[in-house]
Amino acid sequence: MSQSGSQAAAFFRDVRQNRVVWLVRDDDGSPTSLSEDGTRSLPFWSTSARAQRAAKIWGHGLRVESMSLEDWRARELPDVAREGLMIGINWSGPRLVGWSFTPREVLNRLAAAD
Repeated sequence: MSQSGSQAAAFFRDVRQNRVVWLVRDDDGSPTSLSEDGTRSLPFWSTSARAQRAAKIWGHGLRVESMSLEDWRARELPDVAREGLMIGINWSGPRLVGWSFTPREVLNRLAAAD
């Protein structure tokens, strides 16, 4: 399994178990990333430690926040879908890279494991 694949598996396992999703943000919101194919992703992490590493790498005064899985499913994912964004999950490494999924794919993967 690739590094991104193992990070994705860890994301879904951790989020189902802990019922919490982590993000980084500042007063203007959360950073997004533009991929080579032109899609924009909004990243989330499955643990506080993972999100803290990302905030440190990105810098710029980003802080770590949590959101319950229920709120993320009900509020955040529909908003992200309306904005046409992808969901980055457990991005890692010095350049914060990893897999991204559509909000629908994330919901389907979570539902399959519930």
